[in-house]
Amino acid sequence: MNNIRPIQPDERHFVEGIKQLVEEARLKSYAAINAVMLDTYWNIGRRIFEHEQQGKSRADYGARLLSLLADELTATYGKGFSARNLRNFRQFYVLFPNEEIWHTRVPNLTWSHIRTLLRVTNEDARMWYLNEAAQQTWSVRTLDRNISSQYYHRLLQSPQKEAVVTEMKSLTAAYEQDKLEFIKNPIVAEFLGLAPNMDFTESKLESAILTHIQKFLMEMGKGYAFVARQQHISTDAGDYFIDLVFYNYILKCFLLIDLKTSQISHQNVGQMDMYVRMYDELKRTEGDNPTIGLILCSETSRDIARYSVLHENPQLFTAKYLTYLPSEEELRKEIEQQKEVFRLQQEE
Repeated sequence: MNNIRPIQPDERHFVEGIKQLVEEARLKSYAAINAVMLDTYWNIGRRIFEHEQQGKSRADYGARLLSLLADELTATYGKGFSARNLRNFRQFYVLFPNEEIWHTRVPNLTWSHIRTLLRVTNEDARMWYLNEAAQQTWSVRTLDRNISSQYYHRLLQSPQKEAVVTEMKSLTAAYEQDKLEFIKNPIVAEFLGLAPNMDFTESKLESAILTHIQKFLMEMGKGYAFVARQQHISTDAGDYFIDLVFYNYILKCFLLIDLKTSQISHQNVGQMDMYVRMYDELKRTEGDNPTIGLILCSETSRDIARYSVLHENPQLFTAKYLTYLPSEEELRKEIEQQKEVFRLQQEE
């Protein structure tokens, strides 16, 4: 029996004060890391740009240089230094060549903010978003939404600016509430050479189901080789995590699995289609068949599974597809079994 007495008001005030100190320390630590990160990326971009100017054939030379640099840095420091990221570092320098312009905003802006700004082609709009994001301490999601909804242009053209601002704040209010969002930032983990914390990316139930599905596929013995779990995919639109990645050496293709704890939506299918396209572009090699995407949806009343295969790639034979991949019924059964085990564990 728990005999701990209720906390008294003066004790609560004391505890909250200590918690405030910890939160402030975390924010200061993150600001310091972020400042070093941005400075490093900007200087990498500057060095790449200046070195490229010495190349005889700039386009070919630049592509070869980035590929070589990406291989070397990734081998030494791990994730975060792909050719795509190096191109972003270069663009960071090209779009913000005056270090003071962005350096004064370092305490409020992260690399994710800067990377989001890189896709704004209009210089006036880009600088306006930079200033607003810094002054208003917008989250990355708020900045992304405002850029996508043409907030700058709508505000500029609207005679009723206050109404536009009020609507924006209302629509992005939920994005501004997570005080510890910075801890979940995968970019920071990659920069420091740390593994991302899976606790921040999936619930206990999702973790239990994915662990079970991972074992289930491996035990099927139909050519599955485990590749990764919670694999980080970085795009211009943001950071994504693929729940499970396998390679099937019989089908000769990658299998991507994403678990959703709600009913499947068009957005889920679109996201998986993006994963599949990216994997085909970045990971697929000569002789590999098209990547397969599998969306698992765990619902209270029923469980469904859907496959996504690019329509441009008909060469994946249906017979093999059906023979070596688990059926919907098999997947339903495995998910339901794990949900019941999880329920019983919680009751205990």
